[in-house]
Amino acid sequence: MNVAISACLLGKPCRFDGEARPNAAVQRLAARLGAGVVGVCPETAGGLSRPRPPAERAGVRVLDAAGHDVSAAFATGARKTLARAQAAHVRLAILKAKSPSCGSGRIYDGTFSGRLVPGWGVAAELIRKEGIPVVNEEKVAYCEPSVEHPVAIMLGSEMGDLAQCVRVVRRIPYTDIEGFPDDARPVEGHVFEALVGTIEGVPVVVYPGRIHLYQGFSELEVTALVRHAHRIGCRDVIFSCGTCGLDEDVAPGTVGLIADHLNLTGRNPLACRTVGSMVDTPFVPMGETYSPYLRAFARAAAEEAGVALDEGVYAALLGPSYPTPAEAGMLRALGARYVGMSAVCEVIMARALGMEVMGLTLVTHGACDADLTRDEVLRRAADASDRVAQVLMGTLRLLGGGAEE
Repeated sequence: MNVAISACLLGKPCRFDGEARPNAAVQRLAARLGAGVVGVCPETAGGLSRPRPPAERAGVRVLDAAGHDVSAAFATGARKTLARAQAAHVRLAILKAKSPSCGSGRIYDGTFSGRLVPGWGVAAELIRKEGIPVVNEEKVAYCEPSVEHPVAIMLGSEMGDLAQCVRVVRRIPYTDIEGFPDDARPVEGHVFEALVGTIEGVPVVVYPGRIHLYQGFSELEVTALVRHAHRIGCRDVIFSCGTCGLDEDVAPGTVGLIADHLNLTGRNPLACRTVGSMVDTPFVPMGETYSPYLRAFARAAAEEAGVALDEGVYAALLGPSYPTPAEAGMLRALGARYVGMSAVCEVIMARALGMEVMGLTLVTHGACDADLTRDEVLRRAADASDRVAQVLMGTLRLLGGGAEE
């Protein structure tokens, strides 16, 4: 996996003041990536000297503290950095936070007062427009798994066998999880016991089963596992689920990466009177619901494993009946590629709690298979679940893994 990384984060003294800004989490990731690291510095590429006065972006221009317009140099550096990234076929760019060239999402406002405003650095903006995800070192550190911040993995019935990959150090019965309904009983393929441990050295908490809205449970009940994962420190959460493929080229056995979703269940876990005790605000931005950072690792993991990875929009219906031909046609017209009956309420709650989300789906059948049975769905899933496991475990290795001792 090739990743462009700001050279100053790797320890190169290329900043305006002649210093570096080495970041431990970024350096650990770079060590895992090895030869895939492409060090970049747009300001050096633009011919700017160092040391020099600091600069900030003010609208479309970049001005230094002495009042000089250095926009042309920053634009040149951005173009050269993009060209280098494209030549190296990078899948992700990790750029220095807040800077006028590399800042992502928030940058200094041009007054040299230290105030941050929404915006992008010149190079970060250009790279992002070309379809390469851009994050900063804060995202890398936030998402890096650790014993204090394990990765939560929520498994659907079609992929419960993945729980066998966990090196377990602790088991938590779902009956001990606050908010999980005492009268819930696992459907076939589910186990109601969370597994705390590691997968290939990466700290994880695996939940090998879930409950569903179509079983009569409330939105808060179906999101109890997500809230539990957040309480015990999880920052990343990976959801897996089985789905129907809506397009002819989405055949049974397809492994899909969820890029976005349509919540057509008619339910939202944030629309309740008690939600204020659970989240900071129910008005949660959903513009990047499925983490571009985690998805970049999933694509690379699939390529490394030789797994053909599809990608598209997931439509969630209430269920439990499968969609009719007319409903399937409607969903295709809305832009959906997969349809299922789970995950969206959990995803919404995870985003409200500030968690980074990734979604993997295994297509078990076509949307309008006339003679479909639940047993056949589970059989098809068992035949293909190893490919989902390969993508998931490869993602974990890239995200923060190492060999088990």
